Amino acid sequence: MKFQFSAGGVVYKKKNGETFILVAQHSQHHGWVFPKGLIGDHVENEDKNETALREVEEETGVRGKIIKTLSPTDYWYVFEGEKIKKTVYYYLMTVVSEDITKHDKEMENVEWLSAEKVEQRLTYPSEKRVWQEALKILNLKF
Repeated sequence: MKFQFSAGGVVYKKKNGETFILVAQHSQHHGWVFPKGLIGDHVENEDKNETALREVEEETGVRGKIIKTLSPTDYWYVFEGEKIKKTVYYYLMTVVSEDITKHDKEMENVEWLSAEKVEQRLTYPSEKRVWQEALKILNLKF
């Protein structure tokens, strides 16, 4: 058994009184997710916050600013025959700058969705749980 730790963000922006949420479609498994990546895989001694901000920008072309820490999520998966427990540290973020055409190859699609459409687009239960927490913080009702 192996343990992995990642960090990422639920990024939002407001436009004309409506809230939009950043989601991305992974190039390998094609699931719709919030951007995230492994802590310490690119930058030595990088902390969770720094990883989350870097990964959001690399994977989506959006530079964010952390507003609030969200609850971490845990899930299990098997890779090359090895069972892995992954913990993901998420942060609620707002947009500093954006160009979603500048996302890396890890994501095949990056989109801003109206908040009402996020839950139905997300693929995995762990992503849906973190979205429910972010939704309460954003105080959105629909």
